[in-house]
Amino acid sequence: MLKKTCAFLLCLVSLDVHAGAIEKLKGFIAATHSAQASFTQAVFDQNGKRMQSASGTMQFQRPGKFRWTYQKPYEQIIVGDGEKFWLYDADLNQVTVKKLDAALGGSPAALLSGSNEIERGFTLKEAGTQDDLEWLQAIPKSQDSSFEKIRMAFNAQAELIVMELHDTFGHKTVLRFSAMQRNPKLPVQQFQFVPPKGADVLE
Repeated sequence: MLKKTCAFLLCLVSLDVHAGAIEKLKGFIAATHSAQASFTQAVFDQNGKRMQSASGTMQFQRPGKFRWTYQKPYEQIIVGDGEKFWLYDADLNQVTVKKLDAALGGSPAALLSGSNEIERGFTLKEAGTQDDLEWLQAIPKSQDSSFEKIRMAFNAQAELIVMELHDTFGHKTVLRFSAMQRNPKLPVQQFQFVPPKGADVLE
């Protein structure tokens, strides 16, 4: 279900503004141990028609911890605690639990909240400049990936502004980040999840 489309990713970096997009991404991974931001998400079909819009906030902390809170148009919480992946749907009062590695694989969450997954699992290349943003393209090395390609755009201040996820069904998910904070001190509780009382838990 598209409503269950999980947006995993993160953002922000302050590096050499003359570096290419790949160098900015590598620097971001090396220097950003935690981050938080607001985001908007839009999903488009094969013909470019908007199928879904959402917005919320996200936090992450390496290695492997993240929290995405969808606030509009529905409430959904996605938490990675370093070992398990939790997906809570408030409308259904339902929690889905998986092992983190099995749930993420080569996803953007694994890329950006992990250590060096992007260089191990993806082939990177510069993708030019558009609208004053520098783009890179990441192609999965594994044929089992659910993504055909991932594109990322950095601004002149070396901040990750846009992320495009192209899946194998021809759908495109566009994430735009704002109000970035780099390396904030985040409470441990942000990356813990306790199912609400009465919620159905599916493992």
